[in-house]
Amino acid sequence: MDNFLYKDETYAIIGAMMEVHKTLGCGFLEAVYQEALSIEFEKRSIPFKGQPKIDIFYKGTKLTKFYIPDYICYDKIVVEIKALSGLIAEHESQLLNSLKASNLRVGVLANFGEKSLKYKRLIF
Repeated sequence: MDNFLYKDETYAIIGAMMEVHKTLGCGFLEAVYQEALSIEFEKRSIPFKGQPKIDIFYKGTKLTKFYIPDYICYDKIVVEIKALSGLIAEHESQLLNSLKASNLRVGVLANFGEKSLKYKRLIF
């Protein structure tokens, strides 16, 4: 049943991403998609924080380095976006590390750089 954790929320996030990709197509820089996605999240009343700072701890000690995901939506879903020719395993690892650092369980990784939107929903 964990595979369906936050199903409605991730469905809403992916729907917003699809609308952005449908409207802009591929070929823009990631920053363009990020700005457009923020607008789409607002239009759809999807609560989000753009580029929040997430502290990282090592054996209980807070590190000076921190992680900044593209979004945290609904205070419980990490969203990472890319604008590349394709996703690779390292992109999934980045999202899994973000989930680990944030103590959140669900993440969405999306790539706007291909002809059709590619996305993955990951659970930590």
